Amino acid sequence: MNVIADLHLHSKFARACSKDITLQNLEKYAMMKGINLLGTGDFQHPKWIAELKSQLNDDGKGILHTKTNYPFVLQTEISLIYSQDGKGRRVHNVVLAPNFETANQIIEYLGKKGRLDYDGRPIFSIPCPQFVDDLRKINKEIEIIPAHAWTPWFSVFGSKSGFNSLQECFLDQTKHIHAIETGLSSDPSMNWRVSGLDNVALISSSDSHSHWPWRIGREATVFSMNDLSYSELIKSIRENKIAETLEFYPEEGKYHFDGHRACGVCLTPNESIALKKICPTCKTELTIGVANRVEELADKPEGRKPANARPFRNLIPLSEIIAHVIHAPIASKKVWEEYLKLIVAFGNEIAVLSASFDDLKKYTDERIARAISHVDKVKWKPGFDGEYGVPLFEGKTATEFKPPKNSVLKSTQRGLSEF
Repeated sequence: MNVIADLHLHSKFARACSKDITLQNLEKYAMMKGINLLGTGDFQHPKWIAELKSQLNDDGKGILHTKTNYPFVLQTEISLIYSQDGKGRRVHNVVLAPNFETANQIIEYLGKKGRLDYDGRPIFSIPCPQFVDDLRKINKEIEIIPAHAWTPWFSVFGSKSGFNSLQECFLDQTKHIHAIETGLSSDPSMNWRVSGLDNVALISSSDSHSHWPWRIGREATVFSMNDLSYSELIKSIRENKIAETLEFYPEEGKYHFDGHRACGVCLTPNESIALKKICPTCKTELTIGVANRVEELADKPEGRKPANARPFRNLIPLSEIIAHVIHAPIASKKVWEEYLKLIVAFGNEIAVLSASFDDLKKYTDERIARAISHVDKVKWKPGFDGEYGVPLFEGKTATEFKPPKNSVLKSTQRGLSEF
């Protein structure tokens, strides 16, 4: 069986995250999206773990279910900030746990290292090798996955505080790193240029800070599993049993190109190298993005495909496509009406994004159908220094996106009680 999983998201207790993130909302919009398995996010936070324990039931296979039987797996993201080789390091790691008992032991371990209640993504001064070793002493079925591996500020390969290889970062514990998360600003083809990653699985997750369908599941991994269990999930990660990944276009990621957000400067790797990585406006160091960092570490040419490469598809969230085509805010009633009409017709968003033009135009405006079925032809205003990239449908951009108001959302969802 194939399971479409989003294994990295956050709770309402994490900074810069929606306060409306609940298990009910996560389930509702994951079903709309077509996601079969979600990470819980932030399981070490004392208030969130209490909600998880009160609302989720363990099926005895390491998968937690809501009252309506939607599956979650215990997951969090931990920020490790420390010094190594005379340089400050900031590395984020996704952690998966097989059951509440193991989660409790992780919480006890982290509680001895610092506070757990101030953020859903807490910071500890634990070196990555020690972190992996300590967690494996708790339970060898705990999985540690470097998060958004290429982003500049908080990742294993980040230009600001990362390393040049997994071995430099994890030392003797590298053998226990079975996968990396490619992040929004890179896709597998970029990672294939680094031969040091040939023996790890490349997985994709949303790192969502809200439950809305243009965030949750915007990246996901399709795992090949014999059944829906934690052991099968971990086996799929460790043995690279991945059917495909669903990817952002890297150009849409917030750190794809180099630049300075405050100065409005966005540069290709070649342009910033020509400027010696100095901003032409303020004359300070540029934020070096993922495309440049991949180029720096690449030891293989573009187009290379290693033996263990898995298929992937680049997608644009459906709400974004509709918003750009009709020139309306992403959370507007007009966008929601078109979105929900397609969800009812095809069952979920991933099915919509996989549909043909002829099938799509039966249910929506022909311009929207064409945009959905021709996303590979879209040109981009690439993301840089914390700014999302923007797809240019017919050379135009949509109105500034704003989060929806509950009253608008409710009014556009009548008749969709199944979600």
